[in-house]
Amino acid sequence: MKVLVISDTHGNTSRAFTAHTFSEPVDAVIHLGDGSADADMLRAALDIPVVSVAGNCDHDSSAPRELVWECEGKRIMLTHGDAYQVKSGLARLRQRAQKMGVDAVLFGHTHQSLSERYSDLLLVNPGTLSNASHHRSYAVLDITPDGIISRHHTID
Repeated sequence: MKVLVISDTHGNTSRAFTAHTFSEPVDAVIHLGDGSADADMLRAALDIPVVSVAGNCDHDSSAPRELVWECEGKRIMLTHGDAYQVKSGLARLRQRAQKMGVDAVLFGHTHQSLSERYSDLLLVNPGTLSNASHHRSYAVLDITPDGIISRHHTID
């Protein structure tokens, strides 16, 4: 399964749709918060699943703050990341992921792209698509029963 992963769009739906166009075809979109309304717009416009969690700026969102999404036999934790203070390091996030027994964690909040592997755990932050950022990026995951491959892409 090919999945587009975005976060921290902060109202920039045009870049979210551009990232989708550049990544096509994808089987699903994941939005990791700070743009729940943007995720809702994607959900209404696209004919594929859009899975989302709420971020610290999504005050009126009904989306969960965290969830475990299962795909191709892999368990993937979705969170915005602020609850784990990811701007100060990833130790708390890794501990939570290990406790939950997931294969990967997708998070945002820092506005910086990241893909790191800790033993059998993959951590991915797609970055941000916000107008305020000088480095805008998103990630595309290829998820199979054999593993998860993450690729980051920049966008103007």
